[in-house]
Amino acid sequence: MFEFTIFIIIIALVFDFLNGMNDAANSIATIVSTRVLSPRLAVIWAAFFNFAAAFFFGVEVATTIGKGIVDPSVVNPELILAALIGAIVWTHLCTYYGLPISVSHSLIGGLAGSAVSKVGFPALIPSGLIKVGIFIILSPLIGLILGFTFMVFVLWLVKNSSSLKVDKVFRVGQLVSSAAFSLGHGTNDAQKTMGIIAILLYSGGFLGNEFYVPFWVVIIAHTTIALGTLYGGWKVIRTMGMRLTYLQPAGGFCAETAGAVVLFGTALAGIPVSTTHTVAGGIMGVGSTKGLQAVRWNVANKIIWAWILTIPMSGLVGYVIFAIIDFIFIFFNITF
Repeated sequence: MFEFTIFIIIIALVFDFLNGMNDAANSIATIVSTRVLSPRLAVIWAAFFNFAAAFFFGVEVATTIGKGIVDPSVVNPELILAALIGAIVWTHLCTYYGLPISVSHSLIGGLAGSAVSKVGFPALIPSGLIKVGIFIILSPLIGLILGFTFMVFVLWLVKNSSSLKVDKVFRVGQLVSSAAFSLGHGTNDAQKTMGIIAILLYSGGFLGNEFYVPFWVVIIAHTTIALGTLYGGWKVIRTMGMRLTYLQPAGGFCAETAGAVVLFGTALAGIPVSTTHTVAGGIMGVGSTKGLQAVRWNVANKIIWAWILTIPMSGLVGYVIFAIIDFIFIFFNITF
């Protein structure tokens, strides 16, 4: 049992690494597209603040993932392994094709699909899934509204200033906003892996009678997601930072600030939202201040379809993988 648990923790960290790779684009897309930092310096900057987030926020999102999506009583190592494989397959596929999906939702889909495969729909916790579903819509919408509002305010604020001066100020400002967004990304997304590892340990009896997230899990999850960000998913970065809309430093600052505000609020409230959805909404909101034609809606359409398909597709993979693993365990009489 102990060795199998360690194996699944390693798989969870692989997922965490891929999360950082795909979501590197979220943290650095705007700062790269505005050329405030080079791509390599940008991922170093983002990775540092992904890790630093371990010391600034609690573990409310991890708790939601750990016991708010699937009934903890039905969770076992097989189910978690299937959920992780489902999430990893979909995440890797989308990263390969440059689609900035919600890695968070791929994990939720994998977890839900595996649980349904094991005991059916009663294993799911409707309130948790409804909360996630609502914020699939709300997080990009709030990001869009805030990005648009911040950009309108900034345009009014600098209307009598030279473009050179404005760029100079907001190039510095973008370092701050990018750092803030990376903190939000780190705390929100690393907690998904924390929740999975914690529920694995709890279901195996390693945490005693009370569910909690050990501090060593917090540190290792943040370290791994930071390394994934450092490695970077360059196709996704091009999609988010260079294809969605054209940004200048002031716009990048507004988009990142909008995203950071949403992520800080949802992290404190324990709502597992998508950083991809949030920053994409902010970028589209900023682009919309120049007119709807400023946003490349054909690119946005592909992104949105990837969002819609993430939970059902990763859920389907999780469902199938659990069925396969369960068959193998029964056939070879493997028990833990």
